[in-house]
Amino acid sequence: MATDFKSIPIIDIAPLLAKSDDPKMGQDPDVAQVVRQLDRACKEAGFFYVKGHGIPKTLLKQVKNLTRKFFELPYEEKLNIKMSADSGFRGYQRIGENITKGVPDMHEAIDCYKELKPGMYGDLGKPMEGPNQWPDNPPEFKVLMEEYISLCTGLSKKIMRGIALALGGSPYEFEGDRAGDAFWVMRLIGYPAARSTNASDIPKNDVGCGAHTDYGLLTLVNQDDDITALQVRNHSGEWISAPPVPGTFVCNIGDMLKIYSNGLYDSTLHQVINSAPKYRVCVAYFYETNFDTAVEPLDFCVEKTGGAKKFERALYGEHLVNKVQTNFG
Repeated sequence: MATDFKSIPIIDIAPLLAKSDDPKMGQDPDVAQVVRQLDRACKEAGFFYVKGHGIPKTLLKQVKNLTRKFFELPYEEKLNIKMSADSGFRGYQRIGENITKGVPDMHEAIDCYKELKPGMYGDLGKPMEGPNQWPDNPPEFKVLMEEYISLCTGLSKKIMRGIALALGGSPYEFEGDRAGDAFWVMRLIGYPAARSTNASDIPKNDVGCGAHTDYGLLTLVNQDDDITALQVRNHSGEWISAPPVPGTFVCNIGDMLKIYSNGLYDSTLHQVINSAPKYRVCVAYFYETNFDTAVEPLDFCVEKTGGAKKFERALYGEHLVNKVQTNFG
């Protein structure tokens, strides 16, 4: 459960990454220190920054620059990759098309998902089937984004090994049948400049993305370096800013990790309000369980929390399809 945190911690995960393929990594004192920091951050805020993650700053910047170039294109050209139910909810959505709790969000986006082969998960996967829709312009878009996705997937897997140790399990709790073939989601998001630079004057329908929790295991947010817009809610209901820290990812935990941990770690409400007088870009990568995983509290987490399961089991793919159809349907 989130505490009354006032800021979000920065964790240098380089020691964890250096030992992430060693089954005995938890015995390394430098890794153990990172694990303690992850545990504290997940318990207190559900959010943390990571540095020392090994993904080049130049690539973080390139990904945002290409995203911005796409959003600067004429509206008609962006519609060449328009999202629909027929496209497996992949592609471009215009400002106001994404809905959070019944309210249109003031952002435009390209949504991408791990591609599912037809029939791979039967009826469960059918709504999400289809290839990602990548724009032809900028020309290097697809190649760069697929490289970035691959690096984010590898990084997330290693951070989840640290989180598994933080919960008190083996490093590999979130592999195999749980997340050995992890599904992923990526949203390339553009938030228009504020119509008013006074945050208190911003009408409710100008919120970039309404208050929500993420639905998977772990999110990596690559945000513009010069605009503070992401806000995280603490236990008292205060909105705490997550200002950009260049070269880092902002990470947060999602609903599936909350269930696995039996509530030891909570998925924290967050929102985006761009009160800056300029356009803001953010690239959010979501690392999930396997698409067909039935998620339920881990036995050792149940023991740590009094012996009773606090959450019903949830089928990840069902949870995702329900959210997607509600948000974009």
